[in-house]
Amino acid sequence: MQAVLRDHFEKTISLTDEEFDFVFSHFSLVEFKKNQYVFKKGDKVQHAYFVVAGLLKLVYIDDSANEHIVSFAMEDWWESDFYALFTQSKASMYLQCLEDSQLLSLSLESYQSLCEEMPKMQSFFLQKSNLGFIGSQQRILSLLTTNAKERYEQLITQYPSLLQRVSKTQLATYLGVSRETLSRLYS
Repeated sequence: MQAVLRDHFEKTISLTDEEFDFVFSHFSLVEFKKNQYVFKKGDKVQHAYFVVAGLLKLVYIDDSANEHIVSFAMEDWWESDFYALFTQSKASMYLQCLEDSQLLSLSLESYQSLCEEMPKMQSFFLQKSNLGFIGSQQRILSLLTTNAKERYEQLITQYPSLLQRVSKTQLATYLGVSRETLSRLYS
């Protein structure tokens, strides 16, 4: 697991062994079973999570009890309710494991400490935040400007492994279409 995290960092920054040991000391391993929640709406969100193994979904449930999948997070991804984390407010979403999952958790305090003490970590997190922001904008634009078939094709091009790991119902929810519409697209 240390090697996985180090490889992840070193795609963006280089770390000496001593620096990596210091960085790694700020993380804690947490494990969840399939269908278990990392946090639920109303919980205080105190960590960002790096996915070592497993698959999760970040979900918003509206006032009519409709589920909206905001994102999926698989190996080598970060996930949290970042608004709740950084404003120290309560979660507005649910983070649920779709598979048994191993996560490395990083508290807000540890995140801030790493950024203050190691400028290269601040640079790393800034790049990750920027890429996350870009990804969110692209997803919003896709939902606003493309039809269901185009969104499905984008998804299978960008994340082909999701088709084997996520139910068709969850894929439909993520794409903003009915299960029946997805079945027509899938065939």
